[in-house]
Amino acid sequence: MTHQYAIEILLTRPASVRELHRARHRATFATSADRTRLMTVESGKSPGRALHRLRRRLDTVLPIDVLSTHYPDREGRVLLNVVLSRRADACIRREAAARDRRPRDVLGERITARLACEQRQRRQRLDSQLQRLLTDHTPEEILACVAGLLQAEPSG
Repeated sequence: MTHQYAIEILLTRPASVRELHRARHRATFATSADRTRLMTVESGKSPGRALHRLRRRLDTVLPIDVLSTHYPDREGRVLLNVVLSRRADACIRREAAARDRRPRDVLGERITARLACEQRQRRQRLDSQLQRLLTDHTPEEILACVAGLLQAEPSG
């Protein structure tokens, strides 16, 4: 039984108008304003097969960096389809062999670790910026300002 899967396409650079035109002959998708992200729906027996099928159709016409399922699965995971350079692939395979692991597990661990690192760095930057704000403003002033900004944002 085939299902429909929402897939996000992340590009290495903004797609040209010509590239998007050529890609539209192979798939229907929505494009972000900066033309670096696309959304589509692809059918397949599994999310992995849908990603693989879309990669085969679009890889020659778009500068694809990563394909990912847009919605998490039952375990809360998002499936990625990444094409590695030969050098990166060899490095991942060597590490996997040395640790008696599958290459995709090693890659998943690396991605998870990098995302956690980036999240820590973002949190540290936010803490630092808040500390600077607190030298000139009270916590109440900062909270009131944030509340005003959130109310002013258009919803949806």
